[in-house]
Formats: sequence, C-alpha cells, structure tokens
Amino acid sequence: MSYTIKNLREVEDVAPRFGFDSVQEARFVARALDAERTGLAYHVIKPGQRGSAHRHDQAEEINVVVSGRGWVKLDDEVREIGPMDAVRISPEVKRAFEAGPEGLELLVFGPHHERDGEILKGDFWAGEA
Repeated sequence: MSYTIKNLREVEDVAPRFGFDSVQEARFVARALDAERTGLAYHVIKPGQRGSAHRHDQAEEINVVVSGRGWVKLDDEVREIGPMDAVRISPEVKRAFEAGPEGLELLVFGPHHERDGEILKGDFWAGEA
C-alpha cells in the first residue's frame, strides 16, 4: 500500500517492557506505519520525571516538543525546552529529557537503524554516564 494512517496513541507503549513505565510512554511508530526509510517515535515523559539517557551510532534525530515544558541534557549542557521547540541531535551526542510539572510530549524523527541505540548506565544528569 502506498500510505498508512495510524493514531500514535494506538501504537504499543514499549516502556513497560524495559521497566520505564513509571517514567514515560515510548511508542515507536515506524513499523506500525509500514515505513521503510523513516523513523518516528512518540514519547510522553510524566511530570517531574527524567527519560532514559541514550545515544546512537548512526541515527541523527530531530525531537519536537508537542506539549509541556522541560529540559534536554545534551552531553554536558542543559537547555530549557517548550512547545514547538525542535532539537536536532547528532548520533554520538548523549541525550536525555526531563519533564516539568505538566509533563513533556515529544515526537522524534530520524532514520531507523536496527540496534543503533545505546541506553546509558549511571546517573547521566549527575555526569556519571
């Protein structure tokens, strides 16, 4: 088929599978949309929570804040973000998001590469990852 329509909230939330369900929702949408070259993820970070820190080997990402406010930590720099802010992140940059009191809703765009992401261990926000 040459097109696919899917409601993002109907895609499986995989956060519980990885033990992150107390912090966020994580819905990886590319397969549900039958995308072949484009990746899309929908993340909802719960109020006052920090999403897991990660980086990639290949995938450049663009993160767009749909709603809420919070912060993004990029390597050692922390920046405040809010609705409609777009953040481009090179693959090797360590990144994590923290939601403010109303939570943080993000769309993440970029190419999909199997097994490309690395979840960082330690407390990234304290500089230990």
